Amino acid sequence: MNIPFSPPYIDDAVVNEVVDTLRSGWITTGPKTKALEDEIQALCGAGAVLCVNSWTSGAILVLRWLGVKPGDEVIVPAYTYCATALAVLHAGATPVMVDSNEDFTISVEAVRKAITPRTKAILPVDIAGFPCDYEAIMRLVQDAGIRAMFQAESPVQEKLGRILVLSDAAHSLGAYAKEGVLTGCETDVVVFSLHAVKNVTTAEGGAICLNLPEPFDNGDLYKDLRLQSLNCQTKDAFTKTKAGGWRYDIVGFGMKVNMADVNAAVGLAQIRQYDKLLKRRIEVFHVYNKAFSDCDWVICPPFESEGKRSSCHIYALRVRGIDEEQRDRMIDYISRQGVAVNVHFIPMPMLSFFKGLGYRIEDYPQAYRNYCCEISLPIYPQLTDEQAEYVARVVKEAYTVVVKQA
Repeated sequence: MNIPFSPPYIDDAVVNEVVDTLRSGWITTGPKTKALEDEIQALCGAGAVLCVNSWTSGAILVLRWLGVKPGDEVIVPAYTYCATALAVLHAGATPVMVDSNEDFTISVEAVRKAITPRTKAILPVDIAGFPCDYEAIMRLVQDAGIRAMFQAESPVQEKLGRILVLSDAAHSLGAYAKEGVLTGCETDVVVFSLHAVKNVTTAEGGAICLNLPEPFDNGDLYKDLRLQSLNCQTKDAFTKTKAGGWRYDIVGFGMKVNMADVNAAVGLAQIRQYDKLLKRRIEVFHVYNKAFSDCDWVICPPFESEGKRSSCHIYALRVRGIDEEQRDRMIDYISRQGVAVNVHFIPMPMLSFFKGLGYRIEDYPQAYRNYCCEISLPIYPQLTDEQAEYVARVVKEAYTVVVKQA
């Protein structure tokens, strides 16, 4: 068999939606983007949703709106994709890395210890689609002692009066943050990724979910961030095409990070059938769980716990007791059998750029333990049970060849 790692889901509905956009005569930000925003809002129950051209630009936009500046700190997990910390750096603040739990989620106790008067935001990450303990994180930022430590240095920070919680939900669209509550409304701001390999894709894209408490108005904030996403131009290109609608103004220092309709069309067709797509991901997840149920050397990824449930974006299998070198040899064997696998993720302190900034992997032991034995297996709606069973069989063979026979 030849099994790719994460092909996009493209069916007739997707093709027809994109063709409809192309034939409409309008391909950049317009009605399709707004329709996708409405679909995501309806799915997750957020106060408002703004679609942009990537998760990264969405996070930068929110942090700039918050008013972070050099010297300010944003707490992030060391175990995540680089975009989490790079967004903080692009916004002008300093990423403060903390360790993770054994289930990949950010350690709330490590977050507590990392908070200083310079902390302006916390950026937890839902690795593989399994949500962090957001109830504990929101309690933490509401704690009287933590609030007393907070130093507001922008109008937005004054209005909020505490540390902002910005959830990196790049992997977790459709996950449950707690019993009956889908990700997207569990923290002040949640940003989904709609990148090519995500559960719902627009090829490239992101969605900012706004859930700010009073006295913020999330509808007004949507309008403000939409303006900022279009270089603070008072009329978008769609509006300017209307008869007599050419005149505009630039009213601030914005960014150019809007989503185009031709991209939104792909995600629009997918999200309208997301129940079916997510159901199939969950089925594949459990095919793997069953296949590995007799393997005491396998640590299956978390699926459901205390009301939280994964979106099954990644099947992050870990192999008990192996080191990096053995993991890499297992991957080599698996790849030679026609199965594409991956690793999620190389912890940021192990990457050259972050090493150069002074981060050390030795300071994040659980992040390293999670990484050194992790192998991400293919999981997507098009994968058949037979293919998933073949993947599991090859993984078992790789363990026998590399570890048991060594």
